[in-house]
Amino acid sequence: MSGAVEAYRLLIADVYELAGLSRRIGEREAVGEGTTVARWHVLSVVSETPSAVPEIARRLGQVRQGVQRVVDDLVESGHLTRHPNPDNPRSPKVGVTPAGHALLEKLWDVSERSRRQVTSTADLDEYTLQETRSVLRRLTLSLKELESRQNDGRTTGQL
Repeated sequence: MSGAVEAYRLLIADVYELAGLSRRIGEREAVGEGTTVARWHVLSVVSETPSAVPEIARRLGQVRQGVQRVVDDLVESGHLTRHPNPDNPRSPKVGVTPAGHALLEKLWDVSERSRRQVTSTADLDEYTLQETRSVLRRLTLSLKELESRQNDGRTTGQL
């Protein structure tokens, strides 16, 4: 096994651990604001650009049905709104409302102190985190390409 493949496997294990720890801490912070980390994550994803439920689910690594329940809840509470999806009329895109932006701002404010403490303790500056994100985005794009080829039946293989 190549060194890069082994390093990749270990990186993915670390990413899962990081995501789990961050989710648990985020859940405590979200509860303090009367919401859930699932709602926070959905709002964060669509704060960048309106997205359809399947897109949100893929981005979060969650099942579509679970994300749909969270989206429905956020629409009902006035934090998200549905928009027509020209690519798929049966799957509207959802975007953040002013109330949703206000909730996100509150959640980001609440989490800022702990995030600042974590990055400081880990001795991470903005540049290092941006570089790390760049590596993760390159891996994500490469995996999407592989998935697309597999879905087209052009290749098989295990990750």
